[in-house]
Amino acid sequence: MNPSTALATVLVDALVRLGLRHLVLSPGSRSAPLAYAAARAADEGRLRLHVRIDERSAGFLALGLARAGELVAVVTTSGTAVANLHPAVLEAHHAGVPLVVLTADRPHELRGSGASQTADAQARTFLPSVRHSADLPAPVDPAAQAPAWRSVVSRAVAAARGLRGDGPGPVHLDVGFADPLTPSPDTLPPSATGLTLVAGPGAPQPVVLDRGPRTLVLAGDAPDPATGRAARELAEQGGWPLLAEPSSGARGGPRAVGAYRLLLDAEDGQGRLGDVERVVLFGHPTLSRPVTRLLARGDVELVVVSPDGTWPDAGFRASRVLAAATVAGPAGDGEQEFAARWDRAAKLAADAVDAVVDAESALTGPWAAREVVRACAADRSVLVVAASNAVRDVDLAGPPAGVRTVSNRGLAGIDGTLATAEGVATALGPTRLLVGDLAFLHDANALLPVPGERRPDLTVVLVNDDGGGIFETLEHAAVVARSTFERVVATPHGVDVAALCAAFGVPHVRPATRAQAAAALAAPPAGLRVVELVTDRAAVRPRLERLTAAVRAAVLDA
Repeated sequence: MNPSTALATVLVDALVRLGLRHLVLSPGSRSAPLAYAAARAADEGRLRLHVRIDERSAGFLALGLARAGELVAVVTTSGTAVANLHPAVLEAHHAGVPLVVLTADRPHELRGSGASQTADAQARTFLPSVRHSADLPAPVDPAAQAPAWRSVVSRAVAAARGLRGDGPGPVHLDVGFADPLTPSPDTLPPSATGLTLVAGPGAPQPVVLDRGPRTLVLAGDAPDPATGRAARELAEQGGWPLLAEPSSGARGGPRAVGAYRLLLDAEDGQGRLGDVERVVLFGHPTLSRPVTRLLARGDVELVVVSPDGTWPDAGFRASRVLAAATVAGPAGDGEQEFAARWDRAAKLAADAVDAVVDAESALTGPWAAREVVRACAADRSVLVVAASNAVRDVDLAGPPAGVRTVSNRGLAGIDGTLATAEGVATALGPTRLLVGDLAFLHDANALLPVPGERRPDLTVVLVNDDGGGIFETLEHAAVVARSTFERVVATPHGVDVAALCAAFGVPHVRPATRAQAAAALAAPPAGLRVVELVTDRAAVRPRLERLTAAVRAAVLDA
């Protein structure tokens, strides 16, 4: 019996028994035993195998699959291949997404010897950004060691799912393999000896929030759909305005406010809408400075609802952290009046945003965001939104229509956006991705065709303003010489996206008018294709200023 084959077979079998349904693999020699074990399980119909040559794309493909609620593993060989998973691991850590990372390693005795592709500290690569880490040495006696291997996998899966007290997140198993690495015909018989099924804690008893304070419910990014549902239910139960980011899972229903970030600093006839007394926070808010300022105010009671042991509090103002919350009794007069003001302002703000967006005939980011959300709502497809302007345009101009939306907001980077979207589409079905050009180019390798694998039903809506449009809205654009700003901040690229897509064998269209673009966006996702919308980066900042002014004027004049 080949010990490496035995170890790999036991690990893959244990993961499948504990609920693994997708395994993403990047090829390599040292990881070959895991590759063969995964291929065998896939041939038997026990899991779906996805092969990617770029480890960074593989990591984010796994992350996208995991964002859909699946238990997912990603496998790489040793050396720099492992480091290429780090961005996805960091995102999973900060977003709270379960992910099992399996990295192949040389036998322990070769560490520090200068052996090829042997990193001395590979087993510690992802610390402290993993919920659990185990360093498995190359096997010596597979029959005797197999129960211990299954126990290690059980602990890792429990930690990934958040059943050990730290909330869901990534885990790392670094696995030593000694030659021979090629498969052997015999291996250990299937067994569950050593496997442990870990039960999670029961549903927490909700704390009853008192009536009276002028209250907003704020919902940030939340990979677990239950978090968004809880935020929406509390807002509707309390009759309180709901400020929900696109990837919160709460952006829908009668309490949801669309252009909320422009309303927090706005005034109506009775004063500032942001004159609140309490905020009840769910998830991880990251999108806007008005929200950041609100959460840092000393005159606002901040109640954080978090079912695990962590909570966001960048302003250091949280007064209570609850596992669950509810409210009892009818709203008081002050609460009802406050909610009515926000209802009126939300309607006026939505109309004002639409008017500004419709006043332009050119293709723009906010217009694209609004139309993509409408298209997803019409055919019930999933929306994935990239960082930077894309997610902010959806937050501002996209109607709160209850569309299932995914965005990598753990660290809010542009890494792996295409691969994440492919993972989401593979797991959940027809999907649209709204992405800027820098994020698109950063992950272009995700467009590589994979022989034997069907491309997902994913429409990539690329808003191309030839550079970093979000920087136009920040201080940099106003204080730095334009030539310097263009070279080191905006970074225009001039890439021919049509030629790039052709190289990858991906269908591409570049509509010239809004009518053409609307038809392309409304078409149901079928296969992988790119719809490129060319926009003017110079217009980003003045457009945002017009939107802000229009919303504030509409609310104040009502």
